[in-house]
Amino acid sequence: MACLTCPRAVPILNVSRQLAAFAEGAPLLILPPENLTIATTGASGSLFLKHFLLTVERDNRVKTVNFIASDSGLRVMAEELGIEGRSDLLRQIIGAPSTKIQQQSNADIGANVASGSYPSDAMVVIPCSVGTLARIANGIASHLIERAADVTLKERRPLVLCVRETPLNKVHIRNMSLAADAGATIFPLIPTFYNHPSSPDAMAQEFANRVLAHIGLPQPNAFRWKG
Repeated sequence: MACLTCPRAVPILNVSRQLAAFAEGAPLLILPPENLTIATTGASGSLFLKHFLLTVERDNRVKTVNFIASDSGLRVMAEELGIEGRSDLLRQIIGAPSTKIQQQSNADIGANVASGSYPSDAMVVIPCSVGTLARIANGIASHLIERAADVTLKERRPLVLCVRETPLNKVHIRNMSLAADAGATIFPLIPTFYNHPSSPDAMAQEFANRVLAHIGLPQPNAFRWKG
């Protein structure tokens, strides 16, 4: 069983839900996250975001998602996905209105996910620019994305940073080390090839599967290496 007090152990998610059930006699189990925070920033890889959101939208274990896009992220999505403006953004990304994903403004530093009292179970930044990485690693929280990440770290909740940059300089590497020391998982946006993906969409989907499995949401159609 994972340790409740050790931030580097396999995270036990939804702690308040589990403790309430435990008090009523239920066993203490690692439960999948129900409430996610997903952010996207100004790095290439919007296709990976698209498949991540689509998969979360289909996953009935996830009940609520707060989605935040930076201004730079919106520009990248416009270039890579053909997104036009900020209106009806989620429909433009996933192709239909969402039943669970709520968009938050990156300028709204008072949004729900800016507070540790809001019960977000995990946060994923996909893609994560090295600028966003730097601000998170150094506690500079002037916008909602960085503030939500800061809250995730201080509350000892899983934070996954899908960093996208190449080549890396020493500043990038130091910031990744700082973020990892604070409790974040550095999950570089690197697709797999051993599963023989047939298209960029297949590569992006498998990456989404890997990230979701990492935070406790394994997908039934994910590729599994059999040796």
